[in-house]
Amino acid sequence: MDEQVYMEEAMALARQAVQDSEVPVGCVIVRGDKIVGRGRNRRETEKTALGHAELEAISDACKTLGGWRLWDCTMYVTLEPCPMCAGAIINARIPRVVCSVRDEKCGACGSVCDLFSMPFNHHPQIEYGLLAQESQALLQQFFEYLRQNRQNKPKWKKPTA
Repeated sequence: MDEQVYMEEAMALARQAVQDSEVPVGCVIVRGDKIVGRGRNRRETEKTALGHAELEAISDACKTLGGWRLWDCTMYVTLEPCPMCAGAIINARIPRVVCSVRDEKCGACGSVCDLFSMPFNHHPQIEYGLLAQESQALLQQFFEYLRQNRQNKPKWKKPTA
């Protein structure tokens, strides 16, 4: 199957995330020519810092395949993984990550830092650019919407003990 089809599936998941007011990141994990894991951001809806698309897709793939080693899989994700997700990719032994766009503020696969090049026991390869314009546009629209509606939302306040 064409790689673009897999990234289009990841983009569909990113669009679903937007419907729940989540940062539009989607992810699929492919083994051979079959999608074995899917994920999208759910931090706000699930109220957890662990609600990242990559972690959800890795968990789904591990359940589908019956093990934690994803050494024969490829990950397709719409935004460069953060340090937490890059660490999970390394630990899951995913050899190849195809990413739409870089994350200049939190990306841990070459933008802010590069965990994949550090002396861990596994070194995934990363490729950028597949459906980059579509992914970038979705992210920009989402954050522009947030900026426009920020004044209507109450400011977060640290809870008092």
